[in-house]
Amino acid sequence: MEHNIVATYLITAGVLSILSNVIVLGIFIKYKELRTPTNAIIINLAVTDIGVSSIGYPMSAASDLHGRWKFGYTGCQVYAGLNIFFGMASIGLLTAVAVDRYLTICRPDAGSSRTTHTYVSMILGAWTNGLFWALMPISGWASYAPDPTGATCTVNWRRNDTFFVSYTMTVVAVNFIVPLTVMCYCYFRVARSIGCHTTRPGTETLNRDWLDQVDVTKMSVMMILMFLVAWSPYSIVCLWASFGDPEKIPPSVAITAPLFAKSSTLYNPCIYVIANKKFRRAMFAMFKCQTHQAMSVTRVLPMEVPQDSLASGRN
Repeated sequence: MEHNIVATYLITAGVLSILSNVIVLGIFIKYKELRTPTNAIIINLAVTDIGVSSIGYPMSAASDLHGRWKFGYTGCQVYAGLNIFFGMASIGLLTAVAVDRYLTICRPDAGSSRTTHTYVSMILGAWTNGLFWALMPISGWASYAPDPTGATCTVNWRRNDTFFVSYTMTVVAVNFIVPLTVMCYCYFRVARSIGCHTTRPGTETLNRDWLDQVDVTKMSVMMILMFLVAWSPYSIVCLWASFGDPEKIPPSVAITAPLFAKSSTLYNPCIYVIANKKFRRAMFAMFKCQTHQAMSVTRVLPMEVPQDSLASGRN
């Protein structure tokens, strides 16, 4: 019964995640107004979500329906490696979004020096980071194996030796603690800047460009909060396996933690729609088969605006 419940959840979440993220990509492709450097990061984040949804969900669901892992040793290595790859890349992209928000809101002078090459470097850095941590277990640092439920594959928690502990601690530090610290610092500074700006005299009619930036920042903060919800259980389980007895990890906890992490693929598209008015309007326009020329220019501005406009809004 437990396997069937998990399989039903995976199938449902996988279908919804793929459809919603494909819609996100379709909106960015259809409307040139949304093709900005900042949104390039969001596009890559949607690609990571589609990767997990199209590979991780189907294989896990099939194995749960089968009652155990059914794709053999090679399938286990591919499945676990790709999930780590897309998961670590998404964390890197979320960190890049936080840094971009900080530079845009708090350091407009420094932010104005950013070029397409800067954004390409951040995006490639996130993907390279994911690839590195996905290949390490295959190269011998830790390993991949079926989890205690036997229906999915992940880092081998039963291998509680020095190599496993060092891998787990490094992954948690580099891909959870450090990104979380950077995100918290960036958004703390952003919140202070927004607060100072909105409480100044004469700001009853705030500059539209500034309001656009606040809108995008709210969306980013919601993404970070859901990042914590999604990845905290998995990090806790990894630390439990490193410093405790992996055999004592309840099977329900072992399967729930990766499910929480995977569920982030479903959160992000919902956040785009809920927290960003321009994206929401673009989505409605696409469903109505409107072209970007038919959309109101004053209502559908780019999610990202020129730095000189933002700087003038802050003065």
